[in-house]
Amino acid sequence: MEDDVWMTVKEAALFTGVSVQTVYSWIRRGHLTVTGLDHRGQQVFRHLDVAKAELGTRQKAKRVLSTSA
Repeated sequence: MEDDVWMTVKEAALFTGVSVQTVYSWIRRGHLTVTGLDHRGQQVFRHLDVAKAELGTRQKAKRVLSTSA
């Protein structure tokens, strides 16, 4: 189940194709909620929450999802 997949800020940035600073911006603006901390104390997020934040901000910014090979 996708809800059980956890991502750090860096993993979320790689997954969505945005910068780490953009992920931190999503957190500050309330688009993405920190779900917990991993064993190293890094913020982690649910996969589904990251996808929803990316989709919502992409639609708002009128960005197009690019699929590169």
